Amino acid sequence: MEKCAFIFPGQASQYVGMGQDLCAAFPAARACFDEADEVLGYSLSELCFSGPEEELRQTVITQPAVFVHSAAAWQVLAEAGLEPVCTAGHSLGEYTALVAAGAFSFSQALELVKRRSELMQRAGEEQPGTMVAIIALEDDKVEEVCRQAADRGVVVPANFNAPGQVVLSGELAAVERAGQLAQEAGAKRVIGLAVGGAFHSPLMAPAAEKMKGLLEAAEIAPPRVPVVCNVTATATEDPEELRRRLIEQITYPVRWSESVLHMVQMGVERAIEVGPGNVLKGMVRRIARDLDVVNAGTAEEVAALEEKV
Repeated sequence: MEKCAFIFPGQASQYVGMGQDLCAAFPAARACFDEADEVLGYSLSELCFSGPEEELRQTVITQPAVFVHSAAAWQVLAEAGLEPVCTAGHSLGEYTALVAAGAFSFSQALELVKRRSELMQRAGEEQPGTMVAIIALEDDKVEEVCRQAADRGVVVPANFNAPGQVVLSGELAAVERAGQLAQEAGAKRVIGLAVGGAFHSPLMAPAAEKMKGLLEAAEIAPPRVPVVCNVTATATEDPEELRRRLIEQITYPVRWSESVLHMVQMGVERAIEVGPGNVLKGMVRRIARDLDVVNAGTAEEVAALEEKV
């Protein structure tokens, strides 16, 4: 097979029914969900398979759900002998990328994701904020509108997802003002996102501070393959750098466009989106049109890849 990268989605990829067919078809996937139910102390599998959707959309549930589904799909691919040349994850997905690279064990990462989701949900409740996607405006112009709107409060670029798609994050009035300025500057659309807080912004500082202590105490093994970090958009195999970047990514922007281009420079010919949905596939196609992207989230998709191996 071609040189492939495993890429892992973050929040907003969840859906009711996620992982159900995977667990029915593959014992390794079922084992991941069973272990997650035990570690978390509630039936995450039941929430993933049956909902309700409102509960699945809560940060404290969404993050473990997406992480576990992605890890379950990866486990099946790993057992089939599919090994990437590097891994990367979008925001929360960075934790699954570290599991797939061998830097974290599944249960260790799940404990950290559980705490991260709780701390980010709490930060969002204590300092309410919002996020909007700015469509069809250059990155530098988006950064400029953030500077212009800063007199209304905190507003920063949170996700450089693809050319012409940047997500802003911050306080309500400032984000609203930045959205207006973006439209005046030529943005085609400003789309409000259903999120539980101003992720990847300074408003998440209380969560980052508490995660710092947890991550400093965590054992991170040297990964088998390089991990491309959200914060730097470069690959590393240094456990101490991985630790720093995980702490920083809670308040820093996700540099996804640059991360994908970096993987292409590393010689990656195919990206496999491992986990629920196909959000990353759409982004990657806009960033690097020649890069082959396939999904591995459903039983059918995973089985098709297994056959190729």
